[in-house]
Amino acid sequence: MANRSPRADTVDGRWLGAVMHTAFFLLLGGALARFLLRHPGQPRTPWIIALCVVLAVLHLLGPRAGRAGPRPGARQAAWLASVVVVWMVLVVLAPSFAWCAVPLFYTGLRTLPQRAALVLVAVLTVFVVATQVQLAGSFDPNLVLAPPAVAALATAVFLQMERHTARQRVLIDDLIRTRHELAASERREGALAERERLSMEIHDTLAQGLSSQRMLLQAADRVWESEPDKARAHVRTAASVAEHHLAEARRFVHDLAPADLARGGDLAEALRALAARESGPRLTVRVAVDGEERLPRLPDAVQSALLRVAQGALANVREHAGAGTAVLTLTLLDDTVVLDVGDDGRGFDPASPPRSPGADRGHGLPAIRARLRALGGTLTVESAPGEGTVLSAAVPLEEPR
Repeated sequence: MANRSPRADTVDGRWLGAVMHTAFFLLLGGALARFLLRHPGQPRTPWIIALCVVLAVLHLLGPRAGRAGPRPGARQAAWLASVVVVWMVLVVLAPSFAWCAVPLFYTGLRTLPQRAALVLVAVLTVFVVATQVQLAGSFDPNLVLAPPAVAALATAVFLQMERHTARQRVLIDDLIRTRHELAASERREGALAERERLSMEIHDTLAQGLSSQRMLLQAADRVWESEPDKARAHVRTAASVAEHHLAEARRFVHDLAPADLARGGDLAEALRALAARESGPRLTVRVAVDGEERLPRLPDAVQSALLRVAQGALANVREHAGAGTAVLTLTLLDDTVVLDVGDDGRGFDPASPPRSPGADRGHGLPAIRARLRALGGTLTVESAPGEGTVLSAAVPLEEPR
């Protein structure tokens, strides 16, 4: 069975101990007062008073509340035996002290293992019945039946409380275990989410930058002998791209905004800087913004996500579309911001996109959709073979309910 917390045992033990102490001393004091009123000046009176004092002191000096476990200590057993012996002597001298047996039932049940406690309760009950019948001098059904009924009631209540407490302990342990499992699951989900974030960031930054550098260096290699100035220009551009994406790499590791946004610009400026970097001999990128005066009020997460969407979309245009022109169109509506990325490339059938060797490798459009879905946004793809492609990313500006 699960162990209960020490604090709960202490609180419950103090409460039950206070109740039992109060009940015991009330019954002991009542029995002593009854004896002194009905039998004043008897020779046994000093002995009864002395035994009452001894019993009260023993009860006060007893062990703290709480079950002793399957094997009570020697001190606990000796203490309980002393209390029972002194009480039995008192009952023999004055049977009115028999009602102190009820608190003793609880004391035995709390101190001894269950079987030993039930035996003690039975012995005390038989002793009470015998002394009461002897005092009455004749057979009285009430004296024979009442003590066992009280003992059975007290024992049943205590055992039921113990079973209820045991069930609560099991439930509490289950809750604690479930909480730990939930925390471990959340940690695993957090790790997976971080891996997905890094995967998308690498695709949109490092992979894109490396692809650009490769194309520039290949172009430089082709004209290295015939046009050295042009080759050096390609190399310088490749170095600039490498520097920019090195800054991006440092920032996304710490989950910061893209470098273009971190410099203090808004989304329009970041899109224009991206368009300038992506424009070259083979591809021209233009930017159109509707509602630019409201851009500074866009949430940082929305601006960062849309810039990443533009980077990923342009990477797909450059690598797979064979386009000569791409247009980034940013439109701010009352409750939505929309980024359209259109190109005049070869296009494709959105229902069955081409799977060229090495293309996307699981990123690209899936990464864009995942990024938008995290903000409650959507991605729409319009394309046809030979007619170019338009990607439309829409993000709501209010929290979804």
